[in-house]
Amino acid sequence: MTSRWRPAAALGLMLMVAAGGCSAPSADVEPAEGGAGDRWRPMMDVVVAHMELSPGEGVFGVGLPGLFDELPEVLAVAVEAAGGEYMGTLSDSGPYGTAGNPAFIAAARGASRADLPEVLRDVPVGVMLPGASDAHAPYSAMNELLAEGASQRRKVHFHWGGQYEVEDRSYPIGAEAAAVPTEDGRADDVYERAIVDLDYRALSANQLAFEAAARSGEVHVTTPSGTDIRFRIGDRPVNRQDGDVSAARAERGRVLIDWHVEFPAGALRVAPLESSVQGVIAFPRSQWGGETVEDLVLTFEAGRIIAVTAAAGVEAVEAELEEAGESAAFRELGLGFNPLLAVPDEDPWLPYFGYGAGVVRLSLGDNSELGGAVGGGYVKWVFFLDATVDVGGERWVEDGQLLR
Repeated sequence: MTSRWRPAAALGLMLMVAAGGCSAPSADVEPAEGGAGDRWRPMMDVVVAHMELSPGEGVFGVGLPGLFDELPEVLAVAVEAAGGEYMGTLSDSGPYGTAGNPAFIAAARGASRADLPEVLRDVPVGVMLPGASDAHAPYSAMNELLAEGASQRRKVHFHWGGQYEVEDRSYPIGAEAAAVPTEDGRADDVYERAIVDLDYRALSANQLAFEAAARSGEVHVTTPSGTDIRFRIGDRPVNRQDGDVSAARAERGRVLIDWHVEFPAGALRVAPLESSVQGVIAFPRSQWGGETVEDLVLTFEAGRIIAVTAAAGVEAVEAELEEAGESAAFRELGLGFNPLLAVPDEDPWLPYFGYGAGVVRLSLGDNSELGGAVGGGYVKWVFFLDATVDVGGERWVEDGQLLR
């Protein structure tokens, strides 16, 4: 198989290549049966199938050495079986593992952070494995390339976290919430099913139907605690996390997050027209600046916060919003559609960043990555588990349960 990857001339790297192009990957060996990779294999097969790789199309991984070290090898096998070429696995400290194209690995090992975008430029697909973060050089280099605009580049976010404890269904969950203990493997089991057993066609159809309804009508979100907010999305970009990682989908992308594809899939996200956002969001209990705030109500007019009241802790809220500056505004609507990630009724917890059916995100802050008009860099995401959502007078979610 001939690799599409080539070193950028600007790097001046001397690479050993085979006569017919880059040499074949150094590890085409199937992982041993019964090994630690067995769990990952069905998931990686699903993820790679959704890439719809063209012959020889390059894929690289970004991970954390020591965390699921068997996963890159399984990914490499799936990529090769699909007709692509696995180029290698990178970390913040350089390449690791045995799978990959020797020329690509040599280039990545010798590249500075400033050089990495050119090393990665001709590898269209990046897979962000558990442990990778945007603070890591290969991860941020890929983001830099994606920010250039629509192309066949796309990035898979294969996280293995984002699960949070639920103190009370009426309490919104934000970034300050405690993570669910993972010793019992509960999240692992749920995430595996949510990837392997999901009906992706049904998910996509449901999200498309919601988008069509929202474009033609007003979105109205309420909660038993007093949230009552309305807005329209107009022609704003709608990001549908339906598992499509194809080059064709990437070329249709409009905003940065269109090229960031999540597994497990499930969320729909949109930044409403700021001028249309009116109403209140109520937080029975929430965390602001490290302090617990009781019975907070934020009032919005044309997307901006015009009033803040709370039974206790209002000073902490005001201080955080003052520091947020221009970002102290409504950010986005997010709605989860994956039925296999829904918050369970018994011993409830929030799986995978609220991608589960019926979970509503009403966030504050910078929405530029979504195509919105709010800048400033501050982001506060908040999930509601008991919301009701009406679109154009038609009910889609009732008390945290997706009705379709």
